[in-house]
Amino acid sequence: MNDFGLTRAPRAIVFGSGQRLALGRIAAQAGRTAFVCTDQRLSAEPVFTAMMDDLKSNGVAVRVYDRTLAELPLSCIDEAVRHASGFGPDLVIGIGGGSCMDLAKVVALLIGHGGHPRDYYGEFKVPAPVVPILAVPTTAGTGSEVTPVAVLGDPERAMKVGISSPHLIAHTAICDPELTFTCPPSLTAVSGADALTHAIEAFTAIVRPVTPALATDHVFVGKNTLSDAYGLQAIRLLSRFLPDAVGHGGNEAARVGVMQGALLAGLAFGTAGTAAAHAIQYPVGALTHTPHGAGVAQLMPYVMAFNRSSCPAAMAEVARAMGIKGAIGDQTEDVLSRAAVTAVADLFASIGIPKTLAELGLPADQIDWTAEQSLASQRLVKNNPRELDKAAMKSIIDAAFIGDLARLA
Repeated sequence: MNDFGLTRAPRAIVFGSGQRLALGRIAAQAGRTAFVCTDQRLSAEPVFTAMMDDLKSNGVAVRVYDRTLAELPLSCIDEAVRHASGFGPDLVIGIGGGSCMDLAKVVALLIGHGGHPRDYYGEFKVPAPVVPILAVPTTAGTGSEVTPVAVLGDPERAMKVGISSPHLIAHTAICDPELTFTCPPSLTAVSGADALTHAIEAFTAIVRPVTPALATDHVFVGKNTLSDAYGLQAIRLLSRFLPDAVGHGGNEAARVGVMQGALLAGLAFGTAGTAAAHAIQYPVGALTHTPHGAGVAQLMPYVMAFNRSSCPAAMAEVARAMGIKGAIGDQTEDVLSRAAVTAVADLFASIGIPKTLAELGLPADQIDWTAEQSLASQRLVKNNPRELDKAAMKSIIDAAFIGDLARLA
């Protein structure tokens, strides 16, 4: 039995309704000058003002950068670093969605170690710990509050790029479901679908040979016994609560369940990693300028159908975790794994995720280019449970383009 497990996580994760009120106390234990990364929408909200007042009342000096942009372009990072450099922060706080938390990671890296983001693209390029980071998510999806990766946009590259290092994991994550109550249905859907995709891809990732170097040679080590525990519970929570959170945003239990699921999914893929759905979304997103969560979710059932023959037992467990009717009985792994693919496709359709890549706006004459570019994300490609080459990528994209799961069966 392969009993290898790995968890990389913040020193502390504080979860619960109202826990944003702990920010000042926690920050005061980590530093005295805080550079805060957020966006203009959130910075105008009373809840944000209250958090800044809480920091100050606990003796923490604050400078706010509120011009974080989606997809985190290099120009945004450069501006934020300039804004921070004259302040000399000993703590960086990201409050908002994934881009705000990723910006906090990159700012903490650059004010601590200097250089340019391009110096750190890839895995294990960060030489030492960075300035302590606090992460406060206001959406339930990216998992950035607990992961070792920051994703950004480089205009010299066609797709988003990542900086991956355990040194980028936040010192503390504060996850308050009340901060998600005002998320509109569309954002709740794509964020939650992103989280469920994280959980499924982590749980069905490649199983690597166990060596003493596994944890040090890979930031993302593949499926393992500890990430599986997080991933399965994330699948249970998200499949149960996401539809209600989208349809009834004021449902507190649903909001709590989705944020907890997103957090656990982040812990799962923060060590196991993600795979083909994320690899394909990068070029799809670059061409269509559609939300990351919508792209990976649209692709997920097709990737599952492609991968099913390589990990039927894991796919059957996904079906059981989703509570598919009859999944506790004597059905074979083949039956259950097929049911998992259908259930994920149905769930995503029910919350408004596009059913085809054509609906997302992918041009038909860019399918070959998309397949080629998908292979460029090697940290994702090497994590897929079934080998990927251009033909394999194209088979997934062709099926997803027209919405034909049967051709991958």
